[in-house]
Amino acid sequence: MNVKFVKYQGAGNDFILIDNRNFQVKELKTETIKFLCDRHFGIGADGLMLLNTHKKYDFEMDYYNSDGSGSTMCGNGGRCIVAFAKRIGIISDYTRFLASDGLHEAFIDNADIVKLKMTDVIEIQQNEDSFFINTGAPHHVEFDNDLFRMDVYAKGKEIRYSEKYRKEGTNVNFVQIINNGLKIRTYERGVENETLACGTGAVASAIAYCQKFNLSASTIKVKVLGGELEVSFNKKNNEFTDVFLRGPAKFVFMGEIELP
Repeated sequence: MNVKFVKYQGAGNDFILIDNRNFQVKELKTETIKFLCDRHFGIGADGLMLLNTHKKYDFEMDYYNSDGSGSTMCGNGGRCIVAFAKRIGIISDYTRFLASDGLHEAFIDNADIVKLKMTDVIEIQQNEDSFFINTGAPHHVEFDNDLFRMDVYAKGKEIRYSEKYRKEGTNVNFVQIINNGLKIRTYERGVENETLACGTGAVASAIAYCQKFNLSASTIKVKVLGGELEVSFNKKNNEFTDVFLRGPAKFVFMGEIELP
């Protein structure tokens, strides 16, 4: 079976998107997802999404990591599927859609800058040298003074497969404080490697930063390997509401591929 697809990237976090409103893709096997996301034998991406119809909302986002696993939210993927929905005429500059962690709202401008509302964060686990925060996906966050020299793959993998996280797994974020915000590098569960950006990781890192230093800043600029993102929220009594992730979502190319 041949399937048409579109590829998008959000700050270097890249995704395969399939318009599945006609239910052409009824089932995606793990091996099929791995093939499509493979950078040598397939299209190549950090993840894959199906845009499905929904009776109540504009659409439903069905997300899979490049290893075939799913069930968690992807912030940059969410922004990219909003841009895709606008491209195919489902929405204009505002949308409400359903993802694995519930309802999301998003705004998109003519420059393909998408502002996506994320889930509220009301529980933060603070340890001696790290934080654990679920922002639609689980994230370990720790701070470091020099990310340039860090082996993110080795250290991230060690933490991700540590006894503490081995069963459920986690994404791992290393955060450096800079003059105008934060610099972040992330090892992503499901990709099992460092990625150029992670949206839910940017949100988790910004929240951990405010929690660590007891700050009330509502907007934080986040520099990732693939570009820049912006996280905003309201903080009250250690609860973070009206959480938004803002940044670019760019069309890369479209094509057609034969499924194995």
